[in-house]
Amino acid sequence: MPITGLHTMFYSSEVDAFRAVMRDAFELPYWDDGDGFIMFHCPPATMEPHPGPMEIDVPAAGPPTHAVGFVCDDIDATIEELRAKGVGFRGKKMDMGWGHAIVMVLPGGVEMVLEEAHTSDDA
Repeated sequence: MPITGLHTMFYSSEVDAFRAVMRDAFELPYWDDGDGFIMFHCPPATMEPHPGPMEIDVPAAGPPTHAVGFVCDDIDATIEELRAKGVGFRGKKMDMGWGHAIVMVLPGGVEMVLEEAHTSDDA
């Protein structure tokens, strides 16, 4: 019985605005699952079991148990494009050693990491 996918849910007090950011700013493909539930196809993903603690300060209600972020190839260009589309950011781009990251602030106060990993060409 192989795992065939990953389903994620983000809770936001501004769900319509959150959906608009996913659709219009991030340009994720989507479909209407009925009754106003818009479902988004996600880009390819990785999962990394990690001993912690979290390297990036994203507030949590309790001890952090997971983190979800988006990956891009050119973080500076992506930040510029997303800012032009109304996406907010907290703080500045950080050099994490393994790459660069910044915290996005999405509708409803949802905070999510945008990251760009170094490639072997960067060394």
